[in-house]
Amino acid sequence: MNDHNDERLERLIEGVCSGLPTRRAPAELERRVLDELARRAELPWWRQGFAQWPFVARGGLLVVCVALAALSLTSGLAQRLDLQTLGWVRLLVGLVAVMGNAATLVASLIPPLWIYLTLSVGTVLYLLLFGLGAFAYRTLYLHHSNTAIRP
Repeated sequence: MNDHNDERLERLIEGVCSGLPTRRAPAELERRVLDELARRAELPWWRQGFAQWPFVARGGLLVVCVALAALSLTSGLAQRLDLQTLGWVRLLVGLVAVMGNAATLVASLIPPLWIYLTLSVGTVLYLLLFGLGAFAYRTLYLHHSNTAIRP
């Protein structure tokens, strides 16, 4: 019955809208939109979206990002570069190593059963929230909009 009402409403709206004439945008709005499109087309490639960058530039950025990630994961940068000016890097790498060791120690103290239970409860609560949201949408919004439009 709900599908029948939706189809009827769709046919009604389509019939009303098909009889209306098409309208042009106001001249000022049209001019501003066209000016903005022209301005964006003249931007250099590095100021445009990443998808508009040349393939070589996207590949180069990917290589640089992978290299930086590999460098940061090795955490031995300060030991490999024995320069006085990189003392702060040595300190930072040491701090990250200490924090990583502390996190590992804390994680090893938590029983695995607690982790599994926490993940399970979190998953159930997420699914419950998703289900309640879908229920509320179907009950409040769809029911309200179907009863409000009855020709």
